[in-house]
Amino acid sequence: MLKLTVKPGEYIRIGEDVKVIFSGGSSNNLHILVDAPRKYNVVRNTVLEKNSKTEEEKKQYKSYYKESGLSEEAKKQIRDIIVKDKESNHLVPAK
Repeated sequence: MLKLTVKPGEYIRIGEDVKVIFSGGSSNNLHILVDAPRKYNVVRNTVLEKNSKTEEEKKQYKSYYKESGLSEEAKKQIRDIIVKDKESNHLVPAK
């Protein structure tokens, strides 16, 4: 799976004829536009899951959830690394 960071107005292309445009968002909502030929079935996973006949099909269409954030310990370690790097760079004489 590819994970991307996009800004409002930016888009990604899937093949030659599908464009997914990020049009903004707020708090827990993301607004996207999908520009695709009619031959493609563009549908929400919740609809697919609801209309699935077997439990196996339902599992296939389960929602993806936001990755959990970094732990406070990991954030502290990253801050410490950055501080040490900045300190060591200041000790190197400028050329």
